[in-house]
Amino acid sequence: MRPEYGGGSRTRHWRISVTVSHSPFTATVLGLPRIGPNRELKRAIESYWAGRADAEQLHAVARTLRAAQYAELRSAGLDSIPVGTFSYYDQMLDTAVLLGALPPRVDAITDPLDRYFAAARGTETVAPLEMTKWFDTNYHYLVPEIDASTTFTLHPDKLLAELAEAIELGVPARPVVIGPLTFLKLAKSADGPALDRLPELLPLYRELLARLGAAGAHWVQLDEPALVTDLTAAEIALLRETYTELAAATDRPAILVATYFGHPDAALAALADTGIDGVALDFTAGTDLAAVAALPALARTLVVAGVVDGRNIWRTDLDAALATLGTLLGSAGAVAVASSCSLLHVPYSLAPETGLDERLRSWLAFGAEKVDEIRVLATAITQGTPAVATELAAARAAAESRRADPRLHDPRVRGRIAALDDGDLTRAPADERRARQRDHLDLPLLPTTTIGSYPQTAAIRRARAAVRKGEIDETEYVRRMRAEIAAVITLQERLGLDVLVHGEPERNDMVQYFAELLDGFAATENGWVQSYGTRCVRPPILFGDVSRPTPMTLSWIGYAQSLTDKPVKGMLTGPVTILAWSFVRDDQPLAETARQVALAIRDETVDLEAQGARIIQVDEPALRELLPPRVSDQPAYLRWSVDAFRLATAGVADTTQVHTHLCYSEFGEVISAIAGLDADVTSIEAARSHMEVLDDLNAAGFALGVGPGVYDIHSPRVPSVEEITASLRAALDAVPAERLWVNPDCGLKTRGPFEVEAALRNLVTAAVALR
Repeated sequence: MRPEYGGGSRTRHWRISVTVSHSPFTATVLGLPRIGPNRELKRAIESYWAGRADAEQLHAVARTLRAAQYAELRSAGLDSIPVGTFSYYDQMLDTAVLLGALPPRVDAITDPLDRYFAAARGTETVAPLEMTKWFDTNYHYLVPEIDASTTFTLHPDKLLAELAEAIELGVPARPVVIGPLTFLKLAKSADGPALDRLPELLPLYRELLARLGAAGAHWVQLDEPALVTDLTAAEIALLRETYTELAAATDRPAILVATYFGHPDAALAALADTGIDGVALDFTAGTDLAAVAALPALARTLVVAGVVDGRNIWRTDLDAALATLGTLLGSAGAVAVASSCSLLHVPYSLAPETGLDERLRSWLAFGAEKVDEIRVLATAITQGTPAVATELAAARAAAESRRADPRLHDPRVRGRIAALDDGDLTRAPADERRARQRDHLDLPLLPTTTIGSYPQTAAIRRARAAVRKGEIDETEYVRRMRAEIAAVITLQERLGLDVLVHGEPERNDMVQYFAELLDGFAATENGWVQSYGTRCVRPPILFGDVSRPTPMTLSWIGYAQSLTDKPVKGMLTGPVTILAWSFVRDDQPLAETARQVALAIRDETVDLEAQGARIIQVDEPALRELLPPRVSDQPAYLRWSVDAFRLATAGVADTTQVHTHLCYSEFGEVISAIAGLDADVTSIEAARSHMEVLDDLNAAGFALGVGPGVYDIHSPRVPSVEEITASLRAALDAVPAERLWVNPDCGLKTRGPFEVEAALRNLVTAAVALR
C-alpha cells in the first residue's frame, strides 16, 4: 500500500491495494464483552445454576445479546466482526472444550453445559480448574490441566454454530480462537513442558481452519498474547514452525495472529516470515513502531493496528493515532484500525452515565465510543481527514480540557508526597514486632480468621438500592448495616473464630467503596466489566490527584469492635489493588499515582489504630496483576508497588499487627515482593493450587506469618473437616505452627450464608483439633 497525499498532514488520502488470500478489512475490534450491557448474561447464567431457567432459555438470552452486538457493530461501520469471543464463563475454558482437554474428573457429567460449569466452578464432588489472572489484567481465566492421559480431539460445534448464526445475520464474521502456543503456555502440565504437546495440536488447528473456511469464514483470528512475554529461542523457533505449517495449508481462510498487552519483539519478526496474512499489534502498550515499520515481511501483510486502547477508558489522541497509522501505511501491505485488545476490559457505553461530571465525561471513551473512534480513524485513512474534521476537533478540545483541569494537580497532595523519605516506609524488624504483638494480642496457636467480607445478602443489596434512590435516609441505612454487622459478629463468636471481621455489608466493592470516599475518583452507574464467570465489577475512574477528605471506615470498625472482646480487623484495600481495579489516569507514571493513594490509606490506618484497632488488614490481591509481561520491566514495578504498600502501612506502632491478602495469581513470580511488603501476616490463595505457594515462600526464606487458604470460596463446595485438616497438615509441613494462620482463600461475599456457616464450622473444628 502506498500513501497518496492530497495536501498537508491533515488532508491525507490513501488507496489500499494488497494481495492476501482474502481482501483485507479496514476497521475492527479484537474481541467483545459478553455479559450484556445490563448484565443480562450474568442473570441468565445464575438463573440456570439456581434451576430457575433451563438451557434453552439461557441460550436464547445469549443469541439475543450476540445479535444486538453484531447489529451495533455493523451500523457503526466495522467491516470485520469477531465471532467466537462470546463465552458462558471463560475463553480459555472454551478452548479446552474445543480441544477436548477438560480434566477426567468431569467426564461422568453427561450434560455438556453442566460439565462445562463443573470445570469452571466445581460441584459438591468435583473440584474446579485453577483460576488466575489473564496477563496483567483484572480478568481471571481458568487454567487448563494437561497430563499423560490428555488426548486432544477437536470439538468445534460451538464455534461453527456461532459462525453460522453470524453469517445468517449478514455479519462479516471473523472467528476468534486462542492460538496453540498461548493455550499451552498458560496450561499446567503434570507430565513435562506443555509445549511438548504442540505437535498433537497442530493437526487439530489445521482441521479447524479448514472447517471454518468451508463454513464461510474469510479470516480467522488466532489470539497469541503469550508472544508479548519473554520467549526462549526454542519457543520462537516453535512459533515459526507452527505458523509456517498453518500458513502452508491450501484449504484455509486468511490467518490473523493477534498479539496484545505489549510488544512481541523478536516473535514478530519470526511470525512475519511464516506466510500468515495478518498480524494484530498493540500500539497502546509499548509496541515499537519503528521496529514494526522496518520489517520487510510486513510489506505483504495486513497490519491490524491497535491504536485505540481496549483496556482503559480515556479518549484516544486521534492525531497521534493517525501519525502511527501513517507510518504503517508506508510499510505494511495493508492497514486496519482496531482496538488494542478485546473490549472485554471496558464498559459497554457512556450513554447511561448521565450522572458523571460533564468535563470528566468528555474525556472518556467506553466500548461504544471506542468503536466510533475506530470508525473515525478508518474514515480518515480511507477518505482523508476532511471527512472527519469535526470529530478530530472535538477530540483535541477534550484533551485540552483535561490538561487544564485543576483537579489533576493538587498542590497540597504533591507537597506531602515531596516531603516523604525512607523513614516513612519502615517499621521495626519483624521479629521484634512479633514478640510485641504476641503479648498485645494473646492469640492461640493456629489462629482462625476470615479474609474480610461476608455474604452480600438480598437484604443488604435492597438497603443499598433504597438509600441510593432516596427511599430510606442515611440514618436508617446505618441502622440496617449495623444490624448486619452485629449478626456477623455473633456468628463468628458462635463458631469460635479467633480474629473477627465486621463483614463489610456497607461495601459495594472493595475498591469502589474507597474510591467513592476519596478525592480524585469518580464512580459510574453502569460501568460493569467481567472479572470472571458471572462476577462483574464497576471499576472507578481515577482521574485526578488523590486525597482522603474524611475517615472512611472508622465508624463501622469501631461499632463492630464495641460488640466483642476479640480483635476485629480494620479492613482496607491497598494502593496497588486500587490502581489495578480502577481505570487510572494515563497522564503521569503509575508509581506517582500509587504514592498518592498510599498516603490516603496511611491516613486511615493511623486513625484506625488511634481508635483502638489492634489488627489492620490492607489487602493487595492485585500485586501480581500489574506485573509487566517482560522481565526487564518488572524490577521497577516491584520496587514502587512494594514501596506504596509500605507507605500505606508503616505509620502504625509495632504492636499493631498488619495483615495483607493476595489471591489468584502465579505467586512464584513475585515472592520477593511479597516478603518485601513486610506485612506481619499474609493470607494467600492456596486451595486451588494445592499449597504450591508454600514451597515458593520457603525457597525465598519467607519468615513472616502466613495464612494459606484452606478452602476455595469461588466454588459452592463445602469442604469437610478431613479435607481442611489435610490442607493444614500440608501447610504445617512447610510453615512452623507459630507462624501459621487458618483462613479461607478469599472474601465470602459471593457465597451463600448457609454454605459459609458450614464451611467455617469445619475450618474451626479442624484448627482446634490440630492445636
